[in-house]
Formats: sequence, C-alpha cells, structure tokens
Amino acid sequence: MESQNSPTGRLWQQSYDRKNPNTWQVLGQEQAIPLDAIAKAYMLEDLQNWTRRYLLFPIKIIANLALGLIMTLKRLLPFQFNLYGLMHHSAAFFLQYFVSPEACYLIVRHLGLGSNIINFLIDNGPDPTIAKSQLYPHTIADLAHNAFLEHDLILYNFVWDYSQAQQANPNWLAQVPAKALNYDSIQPVKVEIDFANWRWLRILDLESAIELFKVFYSFCLTKDEFERAVLSLQLDENFGVYISQITGDYDWNHVITNRHPLIPNSPFNAARDLFLHGLVTEYLHRYLELKKLRIEN
Repeated sequence: MESQNSPTGRLWQQSYDRKNPNTWQVLGQEQAIPLDAIAKAYMLEDLQNWTRRYLLFPIKIIANLALGLIMTLKRLLPFQFNLYGLMHHSAAFFLQYFVSPEACYLIVRHLGLGSNIINFLIDNGPDPTIAKSQLYPHTIADLAHNAFLEHDLILYNFVWDYSQAQQANPNWLAQVPAKALNYDSIQPVKVEIDFANWRWLRILDLESAIELFKVFYSFCLTKDEFERAVLSLQLDENFGVYISQITGDYDWNHVITNRHPLIPNSPFNAARDLFLHGLVTEYLHRYLELKKLRIEN
C-alpha cells in the first residue's frame, strides 16, 4: 500500500554536498515543473534503479530487433489477429513479479490521471454530456481487465467526440470565461501496490519494462492497432491545447515534448515516448490540481 511506504527515504536523509552535488537530490528539490510529491519521489527512485543503468541499453537493442521482426511479419501475413486477454493478463503477471513497485505505482496511477484529465475537459468543454471515462484501476490485478486497450479507446473516442462537439458548438469558447471552471474531476487517484512481497525479483525500472513489453504488445495487437497505440502518445500536444483553451493559459505548453501527431514518430521510439507521456500526464494533472487549490483557497 502506498501509505505504508515512504518514497522519500535514503535520498533525502543524505546531507547536501555543495562540492559534489547529487543529481537526484537537486532534481527532487527543483520545482519549476510541479509534480505530485509522492509520484515524483517514486520517479526519482525509478531513475536510480540499477537495471536502468546497466540493462536498459541492451534491452533496447534486443527489443527493437524483435519489434522489427514482428512488425515485418505482421505486414507480410495475409491475415491479422489480436490477443487482448493474453496481452493484459501477461502484462499484469509481468508487472506483479518482475517490475519494481515504484514503476508499478506510476503505471497504475497513470490510467486514473488520464481519466481525470479527460473528465475535466468534458465538464468544461463544448458538450458536458459526452460519456466520461470510468477507467480507475487501483491495483496491478485491475490491469488484467483490458485496461490498456480501454485506455487507448477512451482516448481516441474522446478526441472524436470532443472535436464533433466543437464543430457543433463553434461559439462555446466565448462562453467559458463567463462561468467558473468545474474541477470536480480533479481528485486524488487511489493506488494500492504491494511493496514487500517478491521484492527480490521485482527489479526492472519503468523504461526497461516498457521496452520489453512493447514487443509483446506489438505481437498481441494487429498492425493497425499497434500503430494507433503508438500515435496516441503524440496527442499530448492536443490535450495541452484543449486545457489551455479552457483555462486561457498557454504559458506552460512548451513543457510538452510529445508533439505533432500528423508526423507520426517511429514505433521503435514508442517506449521513450510512453515514458515522456507519463511525465506529461503527471504535469498536466498537477497543473490542474494547483489551479483547483488556488480557487478553493
């Protein structure tokens, strides 16, 4: 459980050495890009994981070779197939027994944050009757119920519905300043992760785990589904603009680096893009949390 494990332990107990600054101590104190304190601490723990330092590079090479082979075969096959159940149950098993609890915390949390952001946009957008996201996994086991596929479908269907609503209500933005923004959807996300059991085996850092799983993801989806999932990561720019339109604040959009969905990134960079997508989602959610706090106080 998150409440039973302080993520701020050994790093912050060290004294700061001005002649030999610790990179992670400095980044832990730095506040230019605000993030949830617990999530940021887990990020810093993950970035110091020894598997990231020693295994990530060879994992990337192996994963991209395997991905190239699978993508080539998928294009040559006269038929396509998908294995949603196998993909999600395998992902849950892989995360439960081989990926660090800190990385698992961030993965489970990410899906809930995405739902909060989408629901905020619906509450304050051109059509508040658009179906809201109900995807709020709390545990790794919850991910086995097609959570990753549902996350992609929710994302694309929202963009479609939101765009349709904007076209049907061309003057909706002019009405936004006249009403108070609704921040009800920006709520804390409940995450329950076991940090104790099988800890000796749960070693992989977040990016290494994503590199490995992208290969299995590409195998279990059709070629079009995999390409759709990869491209979804570049919709970060769109979501940043959606939020800026509603809040009237465009000053922070430069922090979004997953951009230009009309110029698709290579699927070989999908793990890195997903890594960045997770950080951007954390930032967008924290930005909205701070806006909500200022209004309430």
